[in-house]
Parts: sequence; structure tokens; C-alpha cells
Amino acid sequence: MRRLFPVTEETVAGASGGAVDAGGAGGSPGGGGAVDREWSLTELGAAYAYPERTNGGPGTWLRANMVSTLDGAAQHDGRSQPISSASDMRIFGTLRALADIVLVGAETVRQEGYRPVRARAEFAEAREAAGQAEAAAVAIVSASLDLDFSLPLFTSPLVPTLVLTGAAAAPDRVAAAEKAGARVVVAGDGMGVDPARAVQALAGLGHTRLLAEGGPRLLGQLVAAGVLDELCLTISPMLTVGDAQRISGGPSLAVPRRFELVSLLEEEGFLFSRYCRP
Repeated sequence: MRRLFPVTEETVAGASGGAVDAGGAGGSPGGGGAVDREWSLTELGAAYAYPERTNGGPGTWLRANMVSTLDGAAQHDGRSQPISSASDMRIFGTLRALADIVLVGAETVRQEGYRPVRARAEFAEAREAAGQAEAAAVAIVSASLDLDFSLPLFTSPLVPTLVLTGAAAAPDRVAAAEKAGARVVVAGDGMGVDPARAVQALAGLGHTRLLAEGGPRLLGQLVAAGVLDELCLTISPMLTVGDAQRISGGPSLAVPRRFELVSLLEEEGFLFSRYCRP
């Protein structure tokens, strides 16, 4: 893996064949310059760290992590794994290890066979110092609560799973979720979930480092509501054709939302980008 952006002296030197500190000392977190090598989890954690909380600085921060092929497919045969890579999965695990909450839509839970987030020994000390639980909790967005409560996501999570739903959700499904050990959080007046209220509700529970993992419909709702702060997008060097979904779906915005590139890494043709709202 090598850093392409932001451009630093090390990036330029590496690209031109000059001497570069292979230990990763550079002008930005994670270092690495343009040297193509395997980054440690510590370096990835620094490169993807959430913004520091300062007086007047970021409080709740919602980032999304998605993968897309060159022709815009977010999935192949209904799953993202076929268009991913080993390094993409390392970044996937790192982002989870930094987060308080993994936010995901119910359909993605069903399609991807979601399991509880596991604790990572490499991040245990940092999580304890930050006052975080040993692993991120999964928060499922579901209007119908049509979920299989016998899955490990409910029966054996390190941290209890949350279910975000609307005030009009069926009482028997709410009861079933609570009986399964999930914490039900109301974040909407009707059947559905209001994205802004969901973020506020999670922050009210002390969860401010948020990570959304899709699917496309949920990401589209977060973008439309203006609550997405950051997009971590892996561009996979693959072409799938077909009619697979894009990374976000839903009605078009009246005015496109502009994000700024803050980081770009590369390995074996995969591009790992970070875009933040201005």
C-alpha cells in the first residue's frame, strides 16, 4: 500500500525513486509516502482516525465505508465481497475498530450475513483510553423489524445490538427484539427512521464515532438528510456490467452534495479514498 494524496515530500520522493523512510514517517498520519509496502494496523488506525474532539470541534462524526467497481457496481451477485480485496478488508476491520457504532440497513444484514463486531487486540488499549466498549455495537435500521433474532448478532454480541425504528413499529416485533436482547431505539414518528434523529439518538447514548456500512438505500437517506460527514470509498479495479446497485440509492438530490478529497491510498490497483464534507 502506498499514499498518493495528500502529496508530501515523501510521496514525491517515492514516486521519483528517491530515498524514503520505510518506517512511514511523513507529513500526514499513517505516513508511508509512495513506498508500496504493507501498512501496520497502527498506521491504518492513524490514517483513518476520527477527528479529535476540541472545544467547538466535531462532536458526532458519521462516516460511511463502501466499495464500488469501475463501472459503478456496489455489489456482485448481491454481495460486496466479490469486488473487495484483502487490503480493503483490513481497512474495513480498522474502521470498525475505531467506531462506537456500525450502522447498517436491515436488508444488508440479511444479504451479507452480518455477525457481531469482534474485539481487536491491536486496538484494545486505544479503545479503553477513549472510553469505548471493547467492540463497536451494530445498530440496524429497520421499519418492519423483520429480523431473524436467533442469529449471533442478537444471541452472542460482545456489545448488545441496537435496532433503530419508528414510533409506529409493530409492538409485537418490538417486543421480540427486546426479548432477543436488542436495544430498540425510536428515531422516527412513523414506520421509518429519520436519519437526523437516528444520529441524535445514538449521540444521546454516548455513541459519537459512527460508521455506516450500507446498503445503498441507507446511504442515500443519510446523504439526502445532510448528516454524512465522510465517505471512505474503495474503488475496485473491476468491471461487472449487469444492473447492480450503486453505492447510494433513492430520489435524486436537487443540488449535488460536494465533498473534498482528504486522503488517497493505493494497492494492486485498488484505490482507497476518503472524502469529507467541506
